[in-house]
Amino acid sequence: MGDYGAGQLNPPRWRPPVRRTRRGSFVVSLSAEDREVLRVLPTQLRSAVEANPKDVAFRRLFPPAYENDPNAEQEYRRLVGPELDERRSSALETLAKTADATELSEEELEAWLRALNDIRLWLGTVLDITEDEAENEPVDPPHSLYHALTALQSLVIDVLAGET
Repeated sequence: MGDYGAGQLNPPRWRPPVRRTRRGSFVVSLSAEDREVLRVLPTQLRSAVEANPKDVAFRRLFPPAYENDPNAEQEYRRLVGPELDERRSSALETLAKTADATELSEEELEAWLRALNDIRLWLGTVLDITEDEAENEPVDPPHSLYHALTALQSLVIDVLAGET
């Protein structure tokens, strides 16, 4: 950080990495490393789901609508499942394709939000992250990634809601 002592009247102002423009689009200022992560994670999630869609790691992504009624659940999956899968896939694809963009439309940022949520749910399940254990979590790259994605998701929610 710079020296903001005497003689410097206007220290640089911190700007959030995602912010709304006056035109209604969204400026995205992320590092090359962050962009690479956002480009790779959607592909990893899609590959993992395709390889083993019944894996317990995806239960939070595909929660049962009718947990105690297998017939109703099967019918629900038949009717709604393809649309949910397409929406999820489209959001992940949008995130991967626009990870290097410096400006996004509202629709693209909303897709980022859905994709970030799905990636966080998957990663949180794999890491067995619960709200109760937040203070006792290890400090390692996967947990740090989870928390960075959480912070980015929170920022996107605030920006879309007009709170930043």
